[in-house]
Amino acid sequence: MLLAAVDLGSNSFRLEIGRAQDADRGAHIERVGYWKETVRLAAGLDEHGRLSRRAIESACETLARMNERLRGVPSEHVRAVGTQALRSALNVDEFLLEAQHALGHPIEVIAGREEARLVFEGCMHTLPPSPARRLVVDIGGGSTELIVGEGFTAQRAESFKVGCVTTSLRFFRDGVIDRTRFKRAQVAVSAEIEEAVEQFSRAHWAEAYGSSGTVDAISSILRAEGWTDGTITAEGLLRLKQAVIAAGEVRRLRFAGLKPDRQEVLAGGAAVLCAVFDTLGLTEMRPARGALRVGVLYDLLGRRESRDIRDATVERLQGRFGVDTAQAARVARLAVQAAALLAPAASEAAIKRLAWAAALHEVGFAISHNDHHKHGAYLVQHSDLPGFSTNDQERIAALVLAQRGNLKKVATVLEDPERRAKVMALRLAVIFCHARRDVALPAWSLQAQRGGAELALDRDWLDRHPLTEHLLEEEAGQWDKVGLKLALRSG
Repeated sequence: MLLAAVDLGSNSFRLEIGRAQDADRGAHIERVGYWKETVRLAAGLDEHGRLSRRAIESACETLARMNERLRGVPSEHVRAVGTQALRSALNVDEFLLEAQHALGHPIEVIAGREEARLVFEGCMHTLPPSPARRLVVDIGGGSTELIVGEGFTAQRAESFKVGCVTTSLRFFRDGVIDRTRFKRAQVAVSAEIEEAVEQFSRAHWAEAYGSSGTVDAISSILRAEGWTDGTITAEGLLRLKQAVIAAGEVRRLRFAGLKPDRQEVLAGGAAVLCAVFDTLGLTEMRPARGALRVGVLYDLLGRRESRDIRDATVERLQGRFGVDTAQAARVARLAVQAAALLAPAASEAAIKRLAWAAALHEVGFAISHNDHHKHGAYLVQHSDLPGFSTNDQERIAALVLAQRGNLKKVATVLEDPERRAKVMALRLAVIFCHARRDVALPAWSLQAQRGGAELALDRDWLDRHPLTEHLLEEEAGQWDKVGLKLALRSG
């Protein structure tokens, strides 16, 4: 089975294609293709936080080339993720519209902690097994992730808005490097990650690893210059720092092992790594391969093999907020049935989002029974949910919000026929399950129609369930208020 991951990083875009081997006896993915281009997307953000037209066009040209490499890989086996530059871009929707067309696949913007989780999983799949607790530091173009975990599980993960591109632009934009500037850069990064000392200090792990281009570049320099065997030590890092400052200018940075595409961001990346070493008390770090793109591949493999981490995440959130899981399951079953009638061509991903929304539709009860749908939507959208992209969370939160009450609050969602069908399916399921017990519906039909839908139910059954009939009539009134029809027919 071929799988592909596209990492739209703040510095580089990377494509990894792998083949799942012996999945029945334990997942292993063997690389069969790799492509990397330096895009420097973070450098394309202007002073207002918007990606420039030039940056968008350059990114799309790269993605179009990756599109060609992806031909032959089934679309459901491809996952593309965006990181810090896209998290911070105010015009991210404009970018995604063009970028997804160029790539030919959906692009998810993932939260910082989700990026950290995937980085850790990717690294652990490329390192020898160990019972030791490990620290992984991933220095990207726009953010730095710190993760501590055991096995393949990240136990603590944080993302900080400092990276090799952003630090280079902030402190070395004109190409000048001196001791004062380097110190200011290092202090600024230390201030950003200082809050992490308690969670990620030396007392919490036994082995330290680094991933990403910055760590790889510095490790290669230390090895090629003969300063270490490739291990990044505090002494070797200090020697590199002094050499970088001595060069005086970015264009004069010349080291054995330094690739040309790393020259412009070496000073910023070195400042970030020096700050991590000093703040967390590291003495040495070994480079790890894999990182985000490999983590995405293994996460995707889990989804294809019905070991979707998102299911476990939903279950944990249910437990955390005391959700009535029996009721959630009832609503989910009916909602999925209704959606299949209203939108039979809906994608598997869309149906899964509906099922998760139903599973979490009462999570807001933990805060208040009044307006629980509003509280639940907020919790779903703003919680750290491993496995979910920010877009996933926004869409599920919109369904949770839409489960009851006035539909005007989700008017933009209703403009999309498929999303409108899911809203109606969830609202009807909540109504049918209002008594919080299993519901045996008689023969019924639900059909999408132009401008709405028609629901047909047995008259005798409705006579025995007058409250349900009343709620359905009120529901029809809610759809009328937004210019849509829910026609009720009994016979």
